[in-house]
Amino acid sequence: MTLFVLGVNHKTASINLRERLSFGQEIVHKALNNLLSNSRIQSAVFISTCNRIEIYISINEQVTLKEYLINWLCKYHRLNKEEISNSLYYYKNREAISHLMRVACGLDSMILGESQIFGQVKQAFAISQKNNSVNSEINKMFQKTFSTVKRIRSETNIGTNAISVAFAACVLACQIFKSLSKTIVLLVGAGKNISLVAHYLRKYKVKKLIISNRTRSRAEILGLEVNAEVINQIDIDKHLYKADIIISSTSSPFPIISKNMVEKALKTRFNKPLFLVDIAVPYDIELEVSNLPNTYLYRVDDLKEIIDKHLIYRKVEIVKAENIIIQESNNFMLWLKSQKTMHTVYKYRAKIKDIGLEMEKRALHDLQKGVDPQKVMQALIYRLTNRLMHAPTKSLQQAALDGDKERLKILCDSLGLN
Repeated sequence: MTLFVLGVNHKTASINLRERLSFGQEIVHKALNNLLSNSRIQSAVFISTCNRIEIYISINEQVTLKEYLINWLCKYHRLNKEEISNSLYYYKNREAISHLMRVACGLDSMILGESQIFGQVKQAFAISQKNNSVNSEINKMFQKTFSTVKRIRSETNIGTNAISVAFAACVLACQIFKSLSKTIVLLVGAGKNISLVAHYLRKYKVKKLIISNRTRSRAEILGLEVNAEVINQIDIDKHLYKADIIISSTSSPFPIISKNMVEKALKTRFNKPLFLVDIAVPYDIELEVSNLPNTYLYRVDDLKEIIDKHLIYRKVEIVKAENIIIQESNNFMLWLKSQKTMHTVYKYRAKIKDIGLEMEKRALHDLQKGVDPQKVMQALIYRLTNRLMHAPTKSLQQAALDGDKERLKILCDSLGLN
């Protein structure tokens, strides 16, 4: 069994490319089934977030499927190979499990040590489980990763004072506005990111919070938690003019806020500045909005400078976390190697059983014909001995002819002759 991961992240690919490669909730099941239609691929998990798109697979063969995966990814998203080849990374077995552990514990995140990615990895795995896309090896890989992340959280301070993209968005808002107490904030979405933003902003005592979400019931639940007004997503354009700050993070495959909508709102605001933060992938706000006067549009990658300033403390904990990952990835590889041995044992046991059943059938046939039972038993032992000795004898003879002493020793050890 061989494990692979192919992917791009915020360090290797632009947000535009990450957006085009993403697997939204509405297509992930179809994409999994499409990939698994290749009989060589036994299992698959897609991790698709605003900062990374990764495909984890397992196959029974000791071959590389790198080119196949790249071609599949290009075909599925209708991209040219040249557009993504320089942005991809590819890991196998030990490097693959180590990478997954680094991702899940936040070591590979834009925000070092952030915990949100752990939940995203668990959700991605749960989706594949529900889709029956997980075999024992991939299951063990992810379960081992989950326990490793918990160990890192308990034995290091990698997550202490960790910030999120949501927190960075709030910090940016505070830098733009001297005080948030006089601002009205419109939040688009009701997922984890927007929930974090809403609670942060409530601490900053903003004048008013407005929440819009496709599913109104989710917005109402969050609205009760943070004392916010709730509006229908279809009515966003009627409320844009009220907001000084707009922060959006939905899973919509298309932009929710257009240039025309913002342009109309600015006229009603008499060109009073409007601050927008789009932390969704794909984008929720059309890029052309940034060309409008008195409009300031920021996206995920624009938050990196703020995030970097909060990393100094957690960097001292990286070495501790990396050492844990080395230990746990080694343990996983020992298990994976034992699984390979067990597959060989199962095959050998099945072969011996088949020989035994064949010999039994011949013996019973002789007995039914009236052959002396003692002669039947002698013939059974003779035939069974010859069949079981045939393959080892040929291997011993060939090793002796080749002068391969090491192979001879291994064969003798396996046959219990040393």
